[in-house]
Amino acid sequence: MKPSPVPFSPRRVALIAQNTLLEAARQRLVNVLVFLAFALVLGARGFRDFNFGAPELKFLADCGFGAMAFFGSALTIAATAQLFFSEIENRTALTLLARPVWRAEFVLGKLLGVAALAALFCAVLTALLIAVLWTRERELMREFPESFGGAQAVSYATVATAGLLQALKLAVLAAFTLLVASFAQTQLFTVGAGFFILVICHLQYLAQDAYARSASLAAKLVGAAIGSAFPNFQLFTVADTLVAAEGPTALQVLRIAAYAAGYLALAGSLAILAFRNREI
Repeated sequence: MKPSPVPFSPRRVALIAQNTLLEAARQRLVNVLVFLAFALVLGARGFRDFNFGAPELKFLADCGFGAMAFFGSALTIAATAQLFFSEIENRTALTLLARPVWRAEFVLGKLLGVAALAALFCAVLTALLIAVLWTRERELMREFPESFGGAQAVSYATVATAGLLQALKLAVLAAFTLLVASFAQTQLFTVGAGFFILVICHLQYLAQDAYARSASLAAKLVGAAIGSAFPNFQLFTVADTLVAAEGPTALQVLRIAAYAAGYLALAGSLAILAFRNREI
């Protein structure tokens, strides 16, 4: 492969990311998923009588965190696959790469665009969840002041931290989905593989523990390989609580952010490598 005649440009990466974000905003599926997530958070108060005994504020928070995780994951996987393959199928990627644009710039731009979309989704949904919790908490404090003792029951900083960690998780998911898209031939395969990766990342700690308890050396090596190759998405749920004392410390958040950055770099680098050898 001949070296590029122009140097790598962060500005071109930013322009591709901006175009990716704008294109995502025009996708019907993205808008539908965002609408469903907002509807679930806003409508959670209507379902609080069916929470099977859980405290009302905790139930509202669980609905918000669940909507952020489920619809955010679906949005990230679908947007990554759709936006990548639309460039391939419409031949716009070929036109773009015919100009002085690196393939690495194209991949990084797509990744940053989808990561920005996921971050924006989490930020808006977190703000909406905080507004719902704050409104309902004020109502409950007026109705049952003796239950609160004049103090807030919700740590809104912890709720905001949960939104931040969800955004980091979705960015990692986008990187792994983009890695599959960089060598896959169809959008459907990429979407299916993206959801498969999502399940593995949420359950890999169980497989790792099972292999670790095995007496077989080969099984332990397999468990270690799974634990190293796929991130543990359970780490990103440590802030899914309303109590500050039960939430993560600042040091834990920094460690999780570094953990996410490592997998972002790994999956992003592999996606660039695979896309360099792909025929468009």
